[in-house]
Amino acid sequence: MMQQERVDDSHPNRWEEPGAYKVVPGVLRLPLPVPDRGLRAVNVYVVEGDDGLTLIDAGWAYPPGRTALGDALAELSYSVQDIRSVLVTHVHMDHYSQGATLRRESGCRLAIGEGERPSLEAMHSGVERENQTQIAELRRHGAWPVIEALKAGGYDGPTDADLWELPDEWIRNGQLFEVGKTTLRAMHTPGHTQGHLVYVDDDRGLLFSGDHVLPHITPSIGYESRVGALALNSYLSSLRAVRKLPDMMMLPAHGPVWSSVHSRVEELLAHHEQRLDACAALLDGRPRTAYEVAQGLPWTKRGRRFADLNPLNQMLAVCETAAHLDVLELHGRCVREEAGDVVWYHAARAPDDAGGGEEPMGAP
Repeated sequence: MMQQERVDDSHPNRWEEPGAYKVVPGVLRLPLPVPDRGLRAVNVYVVEGDDGLTLIDAGWAYPPGRTALGDALAELSYSVQDIRSVLVTHVHMDHYSQGATLRRESGCRLAIGEGERPSLEAMHSGVERENQTQIAELRRHGAWPVIEALKAGGYDGPTDADLWELPDEWIRNGQLFEVGKTTLRAMHTPGHTQGHLVYVDDDRGLLFSGDHVLPHITPSIGYESRVGALALNSYLSSLRAVRKLPDMMMLPAHGPVWSSVHSRVEELLAHHEQRLDACAALLDGRPRTAYEVAQGLPWTKRGRRFADLNPLNQMLAVCETAAHLDVLELHGRCVREEAGDVVWYHAARAPDDAGGGEEPMGAP
């Protein structure tokens, strides 16, 4: 039986339970399982139209996920054959890869933001592995132990180019999609990836937020094959752009529906300000790598030590720390230097310091 979505339900297990959950008339949330235990599930949203269904995100190309999608659609008296289009938020496995499967089954159109084109074309061509960029970033930031641990676990394996078929359409910022009586507006929100999009239903006050704004998770920054410059700066700017919109109901890719996207945006902006200050506090006159700084920071809501994270999360921690340090450098709060293909950071000298010890500068 279809269930009515309960907004702001914070029960840790409810949101991932399979089924079809009504958000508002004509919009349903379908949680699909994924093989990543950390993510637990991904929400695919169904928007009903006059001539069929539009999906926001496709899910992971993973047999249990495909089965759960079919079962949920059947609960609504639909099938995959009723899907007319899939609008993807960004080029990650749990959002894009099942789109090609659905296109082969139903003939639907698959579309994604034009900013994802460099990453997607690189993976589709087989020229670059999905994870090659992250390994290179770890080298630049001195994280050799993390690289060795990842390789030992098979992280550096080949990418299946068949999972990264090119879309039928590259979506432009501001592009409109008419779905029955609903108009969806694509909004470019780079940071998590270069081409990340959210989809805005202005009339009904809905924001399909993808991984840009999540209720329980702080999204990773720049996790993609072609990373944009200053990805964290782009992410913070994108959060502020969403804050300028009227407050809306947030329909995230992971977690329950939330009644106010603004409240979560404020939390994310405050979190990153705190992390910027924490990174700055660990710098002095001695050059340090992002790997070294990451080891001095607490991680997750439980404040875990870096050494207690698994290799994948250590990788994300180093890359996130580097992103924060680069923003500190942008604002003159630290100095960034490269030597021997390794990036080093140290505290910026205060303007009135005549030459003694170097101290971190205050927030701009």
